[in-house]
Amino acid sequence: MLAARVDLLSQMLALIRLEGELVFAAELTQPWALRFGPGSAYFFVVLEGELTVLAADGPPVRAVTGDLVMLPRGVGHLLSDGGGSAAAAVSQLMSEQFTTEQLSLRHGGEGTRTRLIAGAFHFENESMPWVVSSLPAVIHIPKAGGQTARWVEGLAHFMMVEAQEVHPGSSIMISRLIDVLVIRILRTWAQTEKAGNSGWLGALADPRISRALKAIHDEPFRRWSVVELAHVAGMSRSSFAERFSALVKEAPLSYQSRWRLTLAFGMLRQADSRVSDVARQVGYDSDAAFSRAFKAQFGIAPVHARLATPTKLQRETAGRATDEPGRSIS
Repeated sequence: MLAARVDLLSQMLALIRLEGELVFAAELTQPWALRFGPGSAYFFVVLEGELTVLAADGPPVRAVTGDLVMLPRGVGHLLSDGGGSAAAAVSQLMSEQFTTEQLSLRHGGEGTRTRLIAGAFHFENESMPWVVSSLPAVIHIPKAGGQTARWVEGLAHFMMVEAQEVHPGSSIMISRLIDVLVIRILRTWAQTEKAGNSGWLGALADPRISRALKAIHDEPFRRWSVVELAHVAGMSRSSFAERFSALVKEAPLSYQSRWRLTLAFGMLRQADSRVSDVARQVGYDSDAAFSRAFKAQFGIAPVHARLATPTKLQRETAGRATDEPGRSIS
């Protein structure tokens, strides 16, 4: 089942793709707090000390030396020593302290030190905001469980080198390093027994539901029934439907439809694609039915997929990422 989970994760990541933006080192001394505005996704490797991260749509998470933290949604967050200090805008600190030779910043008072390697990135494929929005607000990989081991030390070393002294080709090196680290974080998180976490990534930790997900992904254009998928999972129809919906936050056949349309979006981006051909390939009997389903998911007609951005899904994603009542990260 481990191979099945990794294979499913590879399929998702191959479609959504990501692009690294920058890596920088940070030395923070108590009292300190940093505000990251919405936009880029971030990860943090805690080299020394500890920190608290508060996302706009998640509970506070405490991380210590050796831990990894990733905020994949790009909805904005606070990073602090947990003491309630006024937060400085990290964008302003970057503009004041970053140079063409060195990407590092210092902030805070004269207290206990925390050192970080931080990275910013974004997911590229505009057809997949539903995948990104279903990721946890904060993914925390603790060192204590032996989950980061030596691989993070090696990556952090190379990132520190790139952040402290910018060389020719640094931008592509940084992008590739971020790519590797983010994939490894997602894979490590998916391999842990977190079956109670909702969304497609958390569902990969459930052996039975991940079998059904793999079947859908292996044969996305097959006319699956809930009974057939329940058989693949080794569960009764009712138990499977309830468990799948609880974990993935979507009914099995609805998930399959969304996945087929996502694949269709990619097909329609090809220069020689035709709507009618793609509609038949993904299992629709008529162009009209396909167009209705496509527009319901992406907010645009299939003929506009090659050039347009699916604004409806972007609005829905932004709506899910709004702050909880009474909370603010500003």
